[in-house]
Amino acid sequence: MAIGFRAVRNILTLFAAFAISIAHAGPRARDLGVPFEGSPGPLNAITDVAGVTVGQVTLIEDLADGHKVRTGVTAILPRGRDSIETPAFAGSFVLNGAGEMTGRAWIEESGMLEGPVMLTNTHSVGTVHQATIDWRIRHGNPDSSGYWWSTPVVAETWDGELNDINGFHVKPEHVFAALDGAAGGPVAEGNVGGGTGMICHNFKCGIGTSSRRVDLDGHGYTVGALVQANYGTRSALRIAGIPVGQELPSAAKRGEADSGSIIIVVATDAPLLPTQLDRIAKRAGMGLARMGSFAGNGSGDIFVAFSTANAKAMDSTKIHTAEFLDNSNLDALFEATAQATEEAIVNAMVAARDMIGNEGHSAKALPHDALQSLLKRYGRAGNTPR
Repeated sequence: MAIGFRAVRNILTLFAAFAISIAHAGPRARDLGVPFEGSPGPLNAITDVAGVTVGQVTLIEDLADGHKVRTGVTAILPRGRDSIETPAFAGSFVLNGAGEMTGRAWIEESGMLEGPVMLTNTHSVGTVHQATIDWRIRHGNPDSSGYWWSTPVVAETWDGELNDINGFHVKPEHVFAALDGAAGGPVAEGNVGGGTGMICHNFKCGIGTSSRRVDLDGHGYTVGALVQANYGTRSALRIAGIPVGQELPSAAKRGEADSGSIIIVVATDAPLLPTQLDRIAKRAGMGLARMGSFAGNGSGDIFVAFSTANAKAMDSTKIHTAEFLDNSNLDALFEATAQATEEAIVNAMVAARDMIGNEGHSAKALPHDALQSLLKRYGRAGNTPR
């Protein structure tokens, strides 16, 4: 049976993403002795929240014309493939708005996330948005009105220093591959997916994730965070309270303006209402602040939070019943959100590797040995469980 060009390209894209993920497997922040508060889930990843799946397609190519492709797509599906038919309660927050997350207006209006959260580069938002709608039409059923109505959530950060961003290299087939390949289990970090070409605090950065377990009156809940990090100045960087950026100053010519961005996705299985998830989304900013971020004028710091609970409240009946925690019980979830966000960012930095990109631009990764030396010198080295 003949295989079409697009099918072959999809297979090769998935294989490349898998190969790069394996190649980048390495130590995480805890393995280097970075101390963190709180108890992580088994994977210390957003996929510790049952049902959440992540798919990533990584595009790294040196073109014949001299341009270099360093970009990709990351897909987070709140309920796995069931995300097509079953929304999730959600909330969002904009700490600083020099960025884009499509679909936020409907989240604010309805309190629901209908479909996946997609992460990519700034100039690929349109392609990813349209392709996500196309994927939804091909894989799901129309709504009760007979239409495949969809306002996808697509968020971006700028990778134009390392990536030929105006070459528009993210194609619909890459979006399909990320969505179709989404799975539970470990999540690749660093130079992968939408984070392939990203830089934070003038170190190579990208995708990072972490999770926390929370016990509330005998009920166990999980909070997970996934970040696409591309923000921050070197001098402001702090890890485990240590002024790492001042100890390891940057020689890069890109300067100290905070003109990058970060997208933070928070997932939980705790039963929460949309207004409570708005509050959870805000607390992601607390984890960002622990890293030294001050949400500079040119930074797009946009967060979305969703709950996988209350799936039965999303059926087609006219009257719904939903469970939710009392507001007095949210403090532990707030704390877990800040903790998971902080660790996810450090994981993104630790997992990233040196990269030479478009027009000779380059980004050096955070040196592991130097970080470990600083942890010891400041008395902060620990052996927290992975």
